[in-house]
Amino acid sequence: MAGLADSGSNPDVDLLYDINGLAKEAPPWFDRIMEFVGEFGLLFALLALLLWCWWGVRRRGGEDAAPTVAALVWAPLAAGVAVLVNVPIRGFVERPRPFNDHEGLEVLVHGKDDYSFVSDHATLCMALAVGLFLANRRLGIIGLVLGLLGGFIRVYMGVHYPTDVVGGLALGTAVALLLSPLAMALLTPLMRAIERSPRGGWLITSRKWQDGERGRTASGARYGAPGSGTDPDERDLAA
Repeated sequence: MAGLADSGSNPDVDLLYDINGLAKEAPPWFDRIMEFVGEFGLLFALLALLLWCWWGVRRRGGEDAAPTVAALVWAPLAAGVAVLVNVPIRGFVERPRPFNDHEGLEVLVHGKDDYSFVSDHATLCMALAVGLFLANRRLGIIGLVLGLLGGFIRVYMGVHYPTDVVGGLALGTAVALLLSPLAMALLTPLMRAIERSPRGGWLITSRKWQDGERGRTASGARYGAPGSGTDPDERDLAA
């Protein structure tokens, strides 16, 4: 199956040349930026979004804090699982990198001697993005856009065919979505247990929120349940 796209008349190869041709026309400084973004930048950006989302959930607290943090924990785990799933796929397909079979490509990153299908970068980015989407729709949409951009840049860099990227996006999405019910069933109780623990609770909710919850609980115990007539505010209103 190494000849997945050997012909220059293949639309996959034509699109490869069209996208990679943009790198030939771009100034060298822009290609260096694209090289960094494609290799590291987008992965760092997605991890930063996950941390940002976690920080916001932690500060806000609430009943949904533990399930949301569980989804955020699942995102990098899903990325790792997806890359492991990709190992036998790459070994089975054995598709060479495009610059090994096609001349005239502008290759921005050298030293890539492994197989091309499917793209690990696209797989990682999309699994992280889908995991983030499960936790936060708004940030997840940003993550999905970054994942798609990352796939485009891998073709721009001349290190992947477009179908390598499509396969990676599909693999990352499938793993993150299909295994999410099982992952959430396992991770959510764990996050709730951490939330209740004296030492690890700050990982799920801030101390400020926890103190506020304790204060409301103590107030309810002191004055009684709503409608009992023991709350001073209720007595004033009744009067």
